Amino acid sequence: MDAYYASVAQLDNPELKGKPIAVGGSEKRGVVSAASYEARKFGVRSAISGTLAKKLCPELIFVKSDFKRYQEISAKIRSIFLEYTDLVEPLSLDEAYLDVTENKKGNPSATLIAQEIREKIFEKTKLTASAGISINKFVAKVASDYNKPNGQMTVNPDEVIPFLEALDVKKFYGVGKVTKSKMYQMGIYTGYDLKAKTKDFLMTNFGKSGAHYYHIVRGIHNSPVSPNRERKSLGAERTFSENIASEIYMLERLENIAEELQRRLQKSKISGKTVTLKIKYSDFSLQTRSKTLPYYVSDAAILLETAKELLYQSKMKNSVRLLGLSLSNLNTGKLSVEVQKEVELIQLKFDF
Repeated sequence: MDAYYASVAQLDNPELKGKPIAVGGSEKRGVVSAASYEARKFGVRSAISGTLAKKLCPELIFVKSDFKRYQEISAKIRSIFLEYTDLVEPLSLDEAYLDVTENKKGNPSATLIAQEIREKIFEKTKLTASAGISINKFVAKVASDYNKPNGQMTVNPDEVIPFLEALDVKKFYGVGKVTKSKMYQMGIYTGYDLKAKTKDFLMTNFGKSGAHYYHIVRGIHNSPVSPNRERKSLGAERTFSENIASEIYMLERLENIAEELQRRLQKSKISGKTVTLKIKYSDFSLQTRSKTLPYYVSDAAILLETAKELLYQSKMKNSVRLLGLSLSNLNTGKLSVEVQKEVELIQLKFDF
């Protein structure tokens, strides 16, 4: 979807159409979750502070997130996908991979299917979507960003290698700022430059990711579209209106965060073993501390006790602007009956 959260806000509030808006945050605090295309022209984007966003775009309008609304529209979009194929792998509320090699419409053209789907999405939601079409998930993902908003791009089999060779490495999905800078320093600016490096060279300098880069620049990405993609973690976090320096106040906030995380875990009917505390300081530096328990948990009291232990694990570097709790190492796989019973029993033992 094109600037999904911002586009939903503009859809529901016509007076915001054509104006630069940011979802989440404020001009004093918080972090931007999404920005409209009008705001992006000024450099406003997700993950920057609301303060910086307002400096970049003085006319910026901040709006609150509405996840119930995002989920409602996402369900409509998902139903359209399923009209064409059952092989749908959601990445988020606004993005998914579809394998249409064999599809319910019997249409041999993935390009025409993408066009149809985008038209139906607009017809049902009044929102625009963009698409990338190619031989595998990696190339399709890269192509999907090319003609945004409200466009699509097809990279045919014989075009894949020239397409990747001409691509700036920063546009390779999975190459972040740090990796991009490292590649640039090594004289690797394009896919062509990347392809010239041996697998050993890439693995020596980029670890396991090096093998991934070696293959994808050659158009090799054998990851199938998986409809039953397992969730790896679930979390909750809060950005505070004022920085917090006292650990006592932090514990009060963590209690609320743990309760929110418990609600989300219970709604999803999952539990996990690894608790991670996320701390963002006033200078925007980020720190995480984790502990793996010997049993599955989803209870707020246990989450809070573990978070407390992690909080006091080492001294705070600075005042804190954000705290978060997440749970990973989840029981979302196919558990045996014995393990399921163990989870239930342990949850009963810790009923505070």
